[in-house]
Amino acid sequence: MNNAFSYASPLGTLRIAEENGALTTAMFTEDADRTAPSSPVLCEAGAWLDRYFAGRDPGPVPPLAPKETAFQKAVWQAISRVPYGETISYGALAAAMGLSPRHARAVGSALHRNPLLLFIPCHRAIGKNGDLTGFAAGIDRKRTLLERERV
Repeated sequence: MNNAFSYASPLGTLRIAEENGALTTAMFTEDADRTAPSSPVLCEAGAWLDRYFAGRDPGPVPPLAPKETAFQKAVWQAISRVPYGETISYGALAAAMGLSPRHARAVGSALHRNPLLLFIPCHRAIGKNGDLTGFAAGIDRKRTLLERERV
């Protein structure tokens, strides 16, 4: 089963899709088509986002099933361990994965391909000097997300 709905966030509309009881995508869209969640996992995703945008740690994410390479999966798992309200540099994330900090660009590239924005918190990765760099949904959204987490 493949279902989707549109979530009206303060940063724009998020289109969230699930397949077989797990989220597969959550991406910002210009599509203003508002649809309601039509499955338990989509309802769970909506409630999770409600808590997140209310400024609270939303807790554990709903089941996720992104399509990824082995390297992307490792990067997405690593960034998912960064707690709400904290950040990590791309180089430090690479080092936490057992890689050289020189792999920061490869890590950034994998984060840029994250199909589950917010649920896989790639916005928590920053440049080594604290600079806000790279975010598929735009630097302004990244800044706002980190401000919401009080980083």
